[in-house]
Order: sequence, then C-alpha cells, then structure tokens
Amino acid sequence: MSEAITIARPYAQAAFDEAQKLNALKAWSDLLLSLAELVNQTEVQAVISNPRVSRAQLFGLMEALMGTTASVQQRNFVHVLAENQRLSVLPEIAATFEALKAEAEKTVNVVVDSAFELSATQQEKIIASMKKRMGREVRLTCNVKKDLLGGVVIRAGDKVIDGSARTRLGEMAVALA
Repeated sequence: MSEAITIARPYAQAAFDEAQKLNALKAWSDLLLSLAELVNQTEVQAVISNPRVSRAQLFGLMEALMGTTASVQQRNFVHVLAENQRLSVLPEIAATFEALKAEAEKTVNVVVDSAFELSATQQEKIIASMKKRMGREVRLTCNVKKDLLGGVVIRAGDKVIDGSARTRLGEMAVALA
C-alpha cells in the first residue's frame, strides 16, 4: 500500500500541475476519480495486471473507458500510465490529486457517520465547528450507520473525532474493569 502511494505521488503531482496550468482542476478530478473507480473493478484489474496484454491494448482499453470528453493532456497522461504499467495505482493517484486539490482550494472533506439522519441544523453546526477548527471551507458528507448505536464519528483528513455510543460504552467497560 505505501509503495503504491510512493509510486502514485509524482504522477498525481504532475497531473495536478497540468490541471492547475490549464485551470481545469475539476475536469482532471472527475476523470481521475472515474478511472480509479473503473480500475478497481475486478474485470479491469484482471486485464491491466495480465502480462499478455500489450501496452497498446491497455491504452486502447483506457481510451474506451475515458470516452470522448478527455482532453489531449488527459489522454497523454493516461498513455504515460499505461506505458509505464502504472494503471493499477490510479486509485492512489486520484486520492493524492484530491488532497492536492483540497489544499489548493483551502477546503477539507469531512465525513460524518451517524446512527441517525442529521438535520440541516445539525449539519450546519458541524460545518461551522469544523470550519473554525480547521480554518478551511468544509465539504460535508453524511452517512447513516446503524451499528454506531448513537452519536457520531467525524473524519476530516487524518483527524477522527469519535463521539459514538459504541466507543463511549467501550471506554466505560475499560474503566470499570
């Protein structure tokens, strides 16, 4: 895993630099995220990891997956990935690209896992609190996870705030033991 991230970092940086130069961060982000999702599919993984498939065939596959909306620079980027047998690290490239994009845009993606549906007011409070804490604009994603029993778990980058009932019960059990 860490090897894949190490391999992906320079590719993500190159894609980010090109996207910034062209003022096309969203287009590059959309492309990389969709290709990363496609590369994670079992059938595509089988093809890209097969040594019998030529690099030209790999690029042909990626051309078909990209469709007609990709720019010349994006096609060249994917061609370089195919040529260097780096298509399998597209998920890591996309994740690193997203981190670079968030840094440039001064945003942070916050994921809230909750045992129940959060109201608009609760979401606004979380956004305001995280904006103050992180000093960045917040993009909030909320998920309902019934196994939490109650409370919320908030993830922002590498920070985790665990206020779930499950964690609280576990802490009480340890304290009582």
